[in-house]
Amino acid sequence: LADLRQLAGVLPKGQRLPDDVRDRILRRVKEEELTGFVDYITLSSWLLFSGRYVTSFEQLAKQGFYNNLRQEPYRADGYLEGVEIVQADYHELFEQYRHAVGGVFIVDPPYLSTEVGAYKCYWKLGDYLDVLKVLDGQSYVYFSSTKSQIVELMDWVTTSTFSCNPFADAERREQSVTINHSAHYTDIMLFKAQSSL
Repeated sequence: LADLRQLAGVLPKGQRLPDDVRDRILRRVKEEELTGFVDYITLSSWLLFSGRYVTSFEQLAKQGFYNNLRQEPYRADGYLEGVEIVQADYHELFEQYRHAVGGVFIVDPPYLSTEVGAYKCYWKLGDYLDVLKVLDGQSYVYFSSTKSQIVELMDWVTTSTFSCNPFADAERREQSVTINHSAHYTDIMLFKAQSSL
């Protein structure tokens, strides 16, 4: 971060960085990638237009840069003192701590209906809903956004019922759609003919 601040110089905050500065920053990031770890998500918040994220050097090199660099070094002295840091799948972590006295789960999944390209896994609707099992009977802090509409979805699910799955036994067809070099999705068509007997 200190090196990137020097490379950006005194350019105004939020301003698009000139190509020569962008190229110097890319060289510095590449150098760091060869000798250490590069946190591309954090770099994205410092260098890319608001809300854009990348997870690799190749993706970063395709972007225009903006001066969103934090001007002061991060200070976290004592911030995590006494905290046990565990890295595990949330299912395993939940099972391990679900009966812990005084425990509070901090739940911050990818937000439904928002950009999740920075995650290395694909989150399906079932994954979003599965995360909510962590909340049942637990103390928690849950993060979402109004764009996800997960609260409205849960309100609807708890007040509405189907007699059966309307898609059961339906046939499914899929077609991949490419919008541009970085955006694509799959269209799905489900169909079922009901017997008149």
